[in-house]
Formats: sequence, C-alpha cells, structure tokens
Amino acid sequence: MFDPKPILKNLPNLPGVYRMINGTEEVIYVGKAKDLKKRVSSYFNKNLASPRTRMMVSHIAKIETTVTHNEAEALLLENNLIKSIMPRYNVVFRDDKSYPYIVLTGDDYSRLAFHRGAQRKGNQYFGPFPNSIAVRESIQLLQKVFKLRTCENTVFANRSRPCLQHQIERCTAPCVGLITDSEYNNDVHQAAMFLQGKTNEVLDALGEQMNSAAANQEYELAVVYRNRMQALRQVQAKQFVSDFNVSDADVIACAELQGQHCINLVMVRGGRHLGDRSYMPKNTDGESLETSMAAFLGQHYVAQNTPPLIVLGIKIETDLIQEVLSEQTGRKIKINTNAIGDKRVWLKMAQTNAELALGQRAATSANQTAKLLALREALNLPESTERIECFDISHTMGEATVGSCVVFDKGDMQNSEYRRNNVTGITPGDDYAAMRDVLTRRYKKVAAGEGVRPDLIFIDGGKGQLGIAVEVMTEVGLADILLVGIAKGEERRPGLETMIFSDTGEMLNLEKDNKGLHLLQQIRDEAHRFAITGHRAKRAKARMHSSLEEIEGIGAKRRKALLTRFGGLDGVKSASIDEMAQVEGISQSLAEKIYGELH
Repeated sequence: MFDPKPILKNLPNLPGVYRMINGTEEVIYVGKAKDLKKRVSSYFNKNLASPRTRMMVSHIAKIETTVTHNEAEALLLENNLIKSIMPRYNVVFRDDKSYPYIVLTGDDYSRLAFHRGAQRKGNQYFGPFPNSIAVRESIQLLQKVFKLRTCENTVFANRSRPCLQHQIERCTAPCVGLITDSEYNNDVHQAAMFLQGKTNEVLDALGEQMNSAAANQEYELAVVYRNRMQALRQVQAKQFVSDFNVSDADVIACAELQGQHCINLVMVRGGRHLGDRSYMPKNTDGESLETSMAAFLGQHYVAQNTPPLIVLGIKIETDLIQEVLSEQTGRKIKINTNAIGDKRVWLKMAQTNAELALGQRAATSANQTAKLLALREALNLPESTERIECFDISHTMGEATVGSCVVFDKGDMQNSEYRRNNVTGITPGDDYAAMRDVLTRRYKKVAAGEGVRPDLIFIDGGKGQLGIAVEVMTEVGLADILLVGIAKGEERRPGLETMIFSDTGEMLNLEKDNKGLHLLQQIRDEAHRFAITGHRAKRAKARMHSSLEEIEGIGAKRRKALLTRFGGLDGVKSASIDEMAQVEGISQSLAEKIYGELH
C-alpha cells in the first residue's frame, strides 16, 4: 500500500504541478495547484466523492511535484504535460493537426495560398480557419473579387503568356505585366483589409476608385470596381456577423450523452462566420462538463491564435486562463460566460451542433456494435473477440511495394494504431514475400510482449496469402490466433467475398445484407485504402526524384538554377544544349553531358 504521509509532510504551500504515478512508472494524472500541499493532501481524505478519483488514488505508487513561480505558470506546464503524456485519468483532447491559414506572401507580387504549419517572417497570415474547406472557399472568393495570383513562384517566374486563371478572370496576370505594380499591390492591400474584417473600408475605397474611373471616362475599369463591390456585398449579406463588437471571436458550447462529452467551437474571423468544429475528449466518464470546458480552454488555446473574445456556454472560473492567454498574446482576452442577446443565439447554435455530433457518434457506435455481434455469430467467434487486425499489400507491377495494417478495436477503427511498412529486398511483384515481411515485422514484436495481441486477423487475399500468414504466425509462436483470408469474388464485386479459415480450411460466403459482412468489408476496404495511399505517396516520391541528382557535376546549386530557369525537370529535358549552357554555372561541355544523360 502507498503511504502518502512522508510526501505530504514535505510538500510546500506553493503553486505548482503534481504527477500521480502508478506501480509501472506510468503517469496516470497531471494536475495544477495554487497550494501544492493542500491540493495533493485532498486526494487522501477518507470521503472522496468521485468513484473515478477513488479509483485513480488506489493506483498511486508515487507522486512527483514541480514548483512554479505562480498559478499561471502551473497552468501552462500542466497542459504541456497533458498533451505530451496523455494520462489516463485526465480529460484529454486529441492534439489535432495545426489549423489552416490563408497566407499573403511577402514576394514582389504577393501570392495568395493555403498554409498549415510554421509561420515565416515577411508573410501575412489570416486565420485560423476551422478546416481546409473554409480556407479554400475563402481563397476562391478572394480570387473572384481581387484576382490575386495563386501559382507557385517557379511557375510565376517562367510564364511567357497568361494562364487559364487569367482567362477565367481569377487573376490579373502580373507574371506577364498585364497589371502595374501599384495596382497589384493595392489589390493585395484590399484583400488583406477584407481578411481583417475591414470590409466597409474596402467598399468605400472601391467606391472612390469606381467614381474616379467613371469621371475619367474609363468605364470598363469602373465596371470592374462596381462588380467587386457587388461581390463583396453579397458575401457580407451571407456570412458576416453583425452582433459581435469585435471582428474575431470564438463561441464554445459543451454537451453530454451517455458519459461522452462534446465541445463545439464556432469560429468568427474578420467578421465572417467560418464554420464550426466538434471535439470529443477522452477520459470523460464521471467528469463534469465544467472540467471538460476548462481542459479544452487550456489545451486548445495555449499556442493557438486566440481571438480577443471567447463566449462560453457554461460557467467556469476564467480569471486564470484569461490572464495566461492575455500574457501570451500581448493583448487583452475576454472570456464571456454570461452571453445575452444575439450572442446567446450563437451559443444555442453551437449547443445544437454539439448535441447533434454526440447523437451521430452514439448512432455510429451502436451500428458498429451490431455489426461486430453479427460477425461473431456468422464466423462462430467467441464473445471475447474485440480486436481485429487486417493486412493488405499494394504496388504497381512490383514498384513501391507497401504493406498496411489497420486495427478495429473498442467498437471502431483505431487510426492511431494503423501501421504501414515499406517492403524492400524482395522480388518485385512477389505478394507472398511482401506479406511474409509485413506480418513477421509486426508479430515478432507482439510475441515479445511489445504490442497488443489481436483476437482475429484478416488477410486480404486467397489461400496463398493465408498460407504464408499461417507459416509466419507458427514461426513467431502465435499459431493460436485465428486467421481469415478474404478472397475477392467474381469480377471483384462487393458482397461476393469468400472467407477462408486458417484452422479448418473451411470456405464461407455470407449474404450480401449480413451486417457482419459489412464490418468485414469496412475493415478490408480501410486496409486497402491505407495501403494504396502509402503506395501512391512512395511511388510519387520516387518519380519526383530528379534525374539531375544522378549526373556527376550537378550539385544542389546548379540543379536549382536549371530547374528555376526552365520551370521544372520537363523544361530541362526539352531545352537544347545551347539553352542549358546559358544558365549560370553550366559550361558547354557540362550542358552536353546533361543533355546526353537526360536523353
């Protein structure tokens, strides 16, 4: 039994972070405290109200603490540790990919583009947006109204005539000088103002330009400005949010269903409603909605581009998180937990979205459970069958062979446990050798206790692939796991699959409307999708590999000069020897050598 008294006796009455650790040295909970001694001691009172907390305390074998300067610093450290460790008793939000942004580059002719990742100096970034669809819709709008270029710099630098974007009136073709520098920069400036929510200022400026053009009898130009104003007014009527006193705001609601929580985030940027996104945190059983909301604010907004206004649909203590976010952003952040008027209408919309997301998730989960039960019955599997793994091999005539493993467990596909293997060292096109390689790599580790043992394994293939799988499982010492081969039916049509059992060799076909067959098809199709996605990426990377790299005398600098001059490898291939020799660093003899190698 863990004795907390020696640790509690020496804890200071200072702010900090504490970590609860179990007997296997796993951190099971991370928390912050204004007073470490009081907070940690509270876990060892006799009357703990929450069964979840009692369970967590029963697993404690060790406690570690870190003292911080203040409670705000403790909050930051707590959330960093939760994100990196993901303890089983903390409410944890999945660390999603970084949000997408719109970028206006700092080039001489600014480029309008989709951006995700690190931000570079010299560029202007606008966002974040809730998803990539919202970004691409905004880019299409900006192209239609302001006609900014979206092409890559290498393409832009090598244009000799306007591209299709100019022909369909989505670009003013600065690449070939069809617009002056000052006019293009003015368009960029107006696009930036629009993205900042200054639409009325943009409309006023366009009105002045239209009147000026009309006064100078430049009627075609006046029509261009008029059309831009009309397009912006249409967008303003559809998307703009007039009831917020700031152009950037987030509205957050929280809902609960059957112990699962959902946070719905509605984003307003530049005065425009960009859409919403729902988040499903882990480890919410027995936790309150207030706990989930507080966890979301800490884990989501630290290191995020925080808007000046956050409207919450649930009342929690916000002083500390306001202080931290204001300090991080360098400006005042207001968190409103008592929305009135129109803001309450937006909260109701977010609440409805959260409830809908939970309902859809529950329906999907129930459907998956029914499918699993049907599969157990159809294949005569034990009730303990929960975890299913499926393997597939993908290649093109032996090129870029990739093997995939997908996992179905806990009633759903477990994306984080998917694995892909690049298969090398085999005869190209040998599916049997590829399957042996992939299975051996995975189940050697499982047999050694380094992975989770599956209850059932699907092999996408017929008797040959299944035979190889049986050999591998026998070699690694896991011969007792049932393997089922999935042979494609006539003309590879869905519903005609034949299942082949490793233990008896029996072959089975299920009715097309059997729910168990639907689950099998879902898992098999996911394995195929995952394999072919990896294969295509590997194949594309191999084919993008510049053959210039294989020519002696061509280093990175000369290769870049050639590709920039001719707009890519195809351009270099079509260039003559004399044209190559005009590139800086390329002599006549080297140009002849390059030409000879490429042809």
